[in-house]
Amino acid sequence: MCLIVFAWRPGHAWPLVVAANRDEFYARPSLPLGPWKEAPEVYAGRDLEAGGTWLGIGPQGRFAALTNIRDPSLPLGRRSRGELPSGFLRGRLPVTDYLQRVAEQARDYAGFNLLLGNDRELWYYNALDAAPVRLAPGLYGLSNARLDTPWPKLLRAKAAFAACLDEPRPECLLQALSDRRQGEDAELPDTGVGLASERLLSSVFIASQNYGTRCSTALVVGADGSRTLVERSFGPYGAHLGEVHLQV
Repeated sequence: MCLIVFAWRPGHAWPLVVAANRDEFYARPSLPLGPWKEAPEVYAGRDLEAGGTWLGIGPQGRFAALTNIRDPSLPLGRRSRGELPSGFLRGRLPVTDYLQRVAEQARDYAGFNLLLGNDRELWYYNALDAAPVRLAPGLYGLSNARLDTPWPKLLRAKAAFAACLDEPRPECLLQALSDRRQGEDAELPDTGVGLASERLLSSVFIASQNYGTRCSTALVVGADGSRTLVERSFGPYGAHLGEVHLQV
């Protein structure tokens, strides 16, 4: 998962609203959003190479999402980052206890950002920081740097997302994720991957032959605990492959 914009508003009619793009190589096998056979209360996509996920929901209002940190100088981890959201969704540990365990084991994974929460709290953890942070109500954006790092793609996604929040509908949220405009060279970050890659990765929705946005996901949580999930899947050059709608 490489871009997440979300609103955390406890006490609101829609306390959690999320729009997220997962960017990955098209050749990496995965399953679309759905209940997991061995954990039917977990609803998430699934990486078939390592078995984890990038975004999902679970029992007791659990929510988890992940992005990587784009920094070639960071060491590769010996374990898959997809274990982190899936472990929380499938488990029963309170958020703070689970995050304490993650922080103790962070060196086992390549760089990551992790969002974890339920209907009472939402937390953020960057693997390069000392401790997780409990998020105050607000509108946030997360890509492949720290929370709310003002990369052009994130600023565009947040603005489009904010326009949907009066009455959040999945279609509006998914539209906010579909922007293929690349940033101007002068605006691009230098994360160590070279200018050509920075250009490719600078759009909200990434489309190319081998790597791009594999799925876009919209999540709307109601004050009554109801959760609506819509996921659109894509192939090379952004070809639309399918769509899943879930009401949980």
